[in-house]
Amino acid sequence: MLLPTTVVGSHCWPGWYCQAQEVIAQGLYGPADVAELRRDAVTLAVEDQQRAGIDIITDGEMGRLDFNLGFYGAFTGLRALPVERRLGAPAHDQRPRYEIAGELGAPKGLGVVEEFVFLKSIARARVKATVPGPFTLSGRLAGADRLEIAWRLVPIVRRELERLVEAGCEHIQLDEPSFACYPSGVGDYVELFNATAAGIRATISTHLCFGNYKARAVGARRYRPLFPKILEIRADELILEFASREMAEADLWKEFAATKRLAAGVVDVKSSYIEPPEEIARRARLLLEFVPAEKLSLCPDCGLSQTARHIALAKLRNLAEGARIARAG
Repeated sequence: MLLPTTVVGSHCWPGWYCQAQEVIAQGLYGPADVAELRRDAVTLAVEDQQRAGIDIITDGEMGRLDFNLGFYGAFTGLRALPVERRLGAPAHDQRPRYEIAGELGAPKGLGVVEEFVFLKSIARARVKATVPGPFTLSGRLAGADRLEIAWRLVPIVRRELERLVEAGCEHIQLDEPSFACYPSGVGDYVELFNATAAGIRATISTHLCFGNYKARAVGARRYRPLFPKILEIRADELILEFASREMAEADLWKEFAATKRLAAGVVDVKSSYIEPPEEIARRARLLLEFVPAEKLSLCPDCGLSQTARHIALAKLRNLAEGARIARAG
């Protein structure tokens, strides 16, 4: 299929799932209750995506409770730090951070394999597994230089990728949004990513964005500083946001003669405006001026976890319909 639709990873939480987190924090759920809750949330996310007509889906990252923060409980050698600020406008300094207090490890894995196995058991559409990369995971850790910490995380993330392939996963999204937020280190990032993904026998995608915590960016919203060096990474597909930037830099693929696939964000998850299908089709046609049709997928700009559910579902439905219109010419 030309112009397949996909999602970036996270799905929007329904109200009951948000409320359940408070109950869990109070210790009123047992482990079996939490496992059941998460399975139900994943099932809902899968059905939402399938009913909307999305071609390649995820489990919505519903079992993690967060895109990356949910992973730190799997690590040994960490100690939680006090949250720096709890009041006022939302920003990343309100999110948890950890200090490295011992040898970093994840003896039971990161849990992504278990997520994938359950997703595969209930999905009718094509699926992909999503894994935060070492540099992105290093962003909430203190105790050494960030790049040094990222290199210490490489074998842990790589082992998770290997286990995914062993479990039958054919498409892995190894996410490194932080690359785009701090583009000056692009040479180091390419080396880091390639060491993590080398030899992994699966289609590899990676998402590069500018941050989406509470729908707020944390980096200058330009991909150009990453090019052309970023094209050297061992990824078959780059997933980039365009809709929130009014389709700026849509010509990068042609300018740098990129041969990788592009999954292009044509739906703005940071906005409550619901793009009509015709607008999504127009954005797709613009991208087709620069990207061969067989190399282009369509998706939201970022995950949907920061988007109200009724808005997110409408955006997904219109994404699928807009792709259909664009395929028809």
